[in-house]
Amino acid sequence: MILRLEHIRVDPIIESRTISNFFWAFIVLLGSLGLLLVAICSYLGMDYLILSEKLYDFPFIPQGAAMSFYGIVGLFISFYLWCIILWDVGSGYDIFNKKEKVVCFFRWGFPGKNRCIILRVPMKEIQSMRIITVVKEGGIFTRTFTYYSIVYMETVEQGFIPLTRIEDNLTPLEITKKAGELAIFLGVPLLY
Repeated sequence: MILRLEHIRVDPIIESRTISNFFWAFIVLLGSLGLLLVAICSYLGMDYLILSEKLYDFPFIPQGAAMSFYGIVGLFISFYLWCIILWDVGSGYDIFNKKEKVVCFFRWGFPGKNRCIILRVPMKEIQSMRIITVVKEGGIFTRTFTYYSIVYMETVEQGFIPLTRIEDNLTPLEITKKAGELAIFLGVPLLY
């Protein structure tokens, strides 16, 4: 939800608390717990999982040791993903304040001394709003190209500051609308 007043515009940024991040953290957790269950059953010599054949038949690495290694690695990855989600890393908001003539970018990082990341840009340094199209090549057997547009704020000191991301999945009309609204609000030209 974007807050728009006469002199202030606030754009919230939702970064780590997305449905896909919750999904992948949960899937990695379940997978690693499954690998640990297989490792424990293999170590104890039980066949609770209807695995009558050995999954790994290496003479130097027992099946339980290999599975427990992958399960523990999966638990660490899952713990990392859940920490990112709980700490809400990358989220924040952008404040465009015409009254104080400043643009502020607030982002949350990892816990510590520099958890709150703040970038302040005076409005006199803003040169333009730009829509830059990025082309990504993909495909294994055929060459396919995907076009993404990103809104940047061009400044004197910091250069180009991205205001949207590829992952936002905005349509070209939404990208143009956002860039146009910001250009009008800040009183700077919109360049392509």
